[in-house]
Amino acid sequence: MKAAVVRELNAPVEIVDAQVGDLGPGKVKVKVEAAGVCHSDLSVQNGTIPWMFPALLGHEGAGEVVEVGEGVDSPAVGDHVIFNWVPFCGECFYCKRGETWLCGQGYGLGLTPATFDGAMAFPMAGTGTFAEEAVVHKSSAIAVPKDIPLDVAALVGCGVTTGVGAALNTAKVEKGSTVLVIGCGGVGMNVIQGAKIAGASDIVAVDRFENKAAEAKRFGATHSTTPEGLDAIKADVTGGEGFDYAFEVIGLSQTIRSAFDNTRKGGTTVIVGVGRAEDQVQFSPLEFLLKEPKILGCVYGSSPVEKDYLRFLQYWQKGELDLEGLISKHIAIEDIPSAFEAMERGEVIRSVISF
Repeated sequence: MKAAVVRELNAPVEIVDAQVGDLGPGKVKVKVEAAGVCHSDLSVQNGTIPWMFPALLGHEGAGEVVEVGEGVDSPAVGDHVIFNWVPFCGECFYCKRGETWLCGQGYGLGLTPATFDGAMAFPMAGTGTFAEEAVVHKSSAIAVPKDIPLDVAALVGCGVTTGVGAALNTAKVEKGSTVLVIGCGGVGMNVIQGAKIAGASDIVAVDRFENKAAEAKRFGATHSTTPEGLDAIKADVTGGEGFDYAFEVIGLSQTIRSAFDNTRKGGTTVIVGVGRAEDQVQFSPLEFLLKEPKILGCVYGSSPVEKDYLRFLQYWQKGELDLEGLISKHIAIEDIPSAFEAMERGEVIRSVISF
């Protein structure tokens, strides 16, 4: 099969002939039909997200189950599935609380290396969707209705669930509230959509690329600006007090600090972006007394995927969530390097690989 691998840190993406891993108990083999190119894939290549090398990239995707291992009752052969990049065991402390997105045991169950050129390739987040086939733990293949186009379904596997979930599940945005979103990539656009679904009155989109900030209005932003114009919009929308909710969807200490500083007293700052471990954010202890802030982390939109994939697809079916509009272009697997470059230049929301 064709697969996109990175042999070592900062090495280029290579399209290689690989062999999918063995199908063991509790696992399923999926023919990958579509995969979204997410910034987190680039973050594995450059080391922002720690992972093992050689790495088989890709974690956002959808496909059809072609074979199941021993002990798998769901999904079944022929099912259409969305890949879940946080496999879960179903038995640990977090799973029993219904917080499957916090399970720390799933990767041990589901990580199935592929092979190429005599070496192992470790599938990103236990999925490895930048390949024509994938063997994953059964919890990483969530069945969805067959009438959902698979390129649309693929987006739900990361960007939609993380972004919409951040607004609805993590922050629990209230109707009539003011919302700031810093970072208008694939995830940020979906935070905006989630805030719109929640009934926020004002949604301010900020991005260093003026075209991306402006495009956010198509997904529900009421105001858009580059960072230089944020103070003026904050004064206009909030009287200078700050926003009820501020989402950072980049993963940099300076933008995290900006989100915090632009949140009102008693408001909620949500950190959605993935940054480097060594990039530290500083807060003064006195700020917590003076401001009474709420700072929340966000893993996968705090989403129980077995319920939320279907929930978000229902929003799409009702016209409340724009998924097709997130797809900037369809590409071949050989186009991944240029898709990374386009993403870095702010030219796309999502490139989707069609196999």
